[in-house]
Formats: sequence, structure tokens, C-alpha cells
Amino acid sequence: MSARIVEALVDVLFVVTPRSLLLDVAGPAEAFRLANRHLARSGAAPRFGLRYTAANAETESSVGLQLAALEPLPAQLDSPSWLVLVGQPDEVRARADKAMLATVRWLNRTMRPLLLADASLHRLVTICSGTLLAARAGLLGARRCTTHHELLAELRALAPQAQVVDNRVFVLDGALASSAGVTAGIDLSLHLIATTCGDAIAAAVAKDMVVYLRRTPNDPELSPMLAHRHHLHPAVHRVQDAVSANPNGDWDMAALSKAGHVTQRHLLRLFGEHAGVSPLHYLEKIRLERARLSLQHGASVTRAAEAAGFSSDLQLRRAWGRHWGGSPRDAAGPR
Repeated sequence: MSARIVEALVDVLFVVTPRSLLLDVAGPAEAFRLANRHLARSGAAPRFGLRYTAANAETESSVGLQLAALEPLPAQLDSPSWLVLVGQPDEVRARADKAMLATVRWLNRTMRPLLLADASLHRLVTICSGTLLAARAGLLGARRCTTHHELLAELRALAPQAQVVDNRVFVLDGALASSAGVTAGIDLSLHLIATTCGDAIAAAVAKDMVVYLRRTPNDPELSPMLAHRHHLHPAVHRVQDAVSANPNGDWDMAALSKAGHVTQRHLLRLFGEHAGVSPLHYLEKIRLERARLSLQHGASVTRAAEAAGFSSDLQLRRAWGRHWGGSPRDAAGPR
């Protein structure tokens, strides 16, 4: 994590659009509020000023809660500001109303020149389909960015020059910070808190929010425990359930096919058709995830390999390099 500490107060300006996803607003806002509280407890000044702006002074959130007393869209940003663009439900995003069009024009007029400036004090933060809003406003350019996994194709169509990154919790590129959505917005906020206030404050906020693990820009959006499971085939699910429940079991193709109640040849065909990977490839990914969690909880590489079902340290290192690059020691937690 970067040790850079920003001293100036940052205006965190949430740009509220009609039917904004409430958790996209409330999750990050609560993280920044808690960061200020922990800074005060340590005798430091607050770093984040929370503000909420919109084309209309009042609008309805995604869950029907009315959001009122919203600031008008500012004519200019005088102090260091982080503009936070949040998501909307699909059916709302597909019908751009006057408020949405006004917000797009304002973003293009106000934020685009600031993002193009060298050493800008401002940052654009996008959560979920908020990245699509940034694309419509012409703010992405050729930057690296991401969004919710179901919206990646739409983002590529809206911003053909952008480098859209698949399967990432969040992506940082200069003044742009984009996230995959909902809880990933909290992960991104914690990362920004860490780079602004230090790791200790971010860790305290994560503990307050009962966030199990602060993910990084290198982590996949979808846990390996959830990947390759967007199908309905019961035999494949039986094998995946068995492997996930006992990844360090004595698994080979014979044992996997027995768990699925099908032949080995049939299991290979079913996995390729429904999961998009082979059974042994899936097993290796689950074992890697188990090893990664063990390492982050303080296990040695040897112990992590054993707990995950790898036959040796070397087998774990080779699998790690094939899938993720680097070394298992990169994920090791405090000893």
C-alpha cells in the first residue's frame, strides 16, 4: 500500500442521479465518515468533507427512500474534490431523463478539463454503472477502468478507446478510480482512505464496518468460490460443492466423477460445456483460493500448501505462477 499521505481536506462529492443505488452512496460515505472519526480519536484533523449534489434538489433512491436538500451541481470545483459517480438500476439507466442528461453535460463541462490537467488535485471515483455515466460524459479517454461484470460489454461500446479490465474489484489509473459495484465501492473507499490517511486508519474502518477482507486492485471481482457456477447442471454443481467443501481431499478424475455420479469422460464434457473449465483446473483454482486465505491469516507457504491440498510448496508455487503470477509470499499476512 502506498505511504503517501494527503494533508488537505478533500471534498467527497457524491453525484446523485435519479434512483441512485443507495448502497453505492451509503457504503463509501460511511467509510469516509468513520475515517474522520478515527482521525479525530487520534488527535488529527478530518480529511473528508461529505457532500451530495444533483441536478434536482430532491430525488428518489433505488429503494424508494427520498434524498432531499441536495446541493446544485457546482459551477466549478475550487478545492480538491473527489467526484463519486454511483450506479442506477438497469431500467432507470436505459431511460435518460432531463436530470440525467443535465448531469452528463455538467460532468463533461466541469470534470473533463480537470481530468486532462497535469497533476490534478481532483479525482473521479466510479462505482458500478457509475463508470458508464463517466463514459457517456466523455471522461474515460484511453484510461484503464472497470465496472460490474454484467456491464463490461456496454462499457466497451460507450468508451471504445478505454482499456476496460475484466474481473477486477477496482482499477486505478491516474485520477480515475473505478470499481465493480456495490460492495466493491467499499473496497475502493478503504483503499483510498489508506492512501490518504494511512493503513492503520483504513484497517480501523474495515474493522468497524465488519469487512472481512480489504481487497486490492489485483483481486478478482468474483471469488473463485463463485466463479464458473453460472449454470444449472446438477452433476457439475455436485462436484463443485464437494471440492469447495473439502479442497484438500484426495481428488483425481476418478474421485471427482464419483462425486458427480457420472463417468470421467462425461464429467470432462459437462465441465467444459457448463463451467468453461476442466474439473482439475477448477480444483486447482479452489485450492489456490484456500491457500491464499491461509497465507493472509499468517500461515507459512508450507502450511498453506498442505491445508489447501497441494502435495508440496513447489506445486503451490507453480500453480500460483500459472494463475496469478508472482509468488505465494506476496499474499502472506503478518507473522
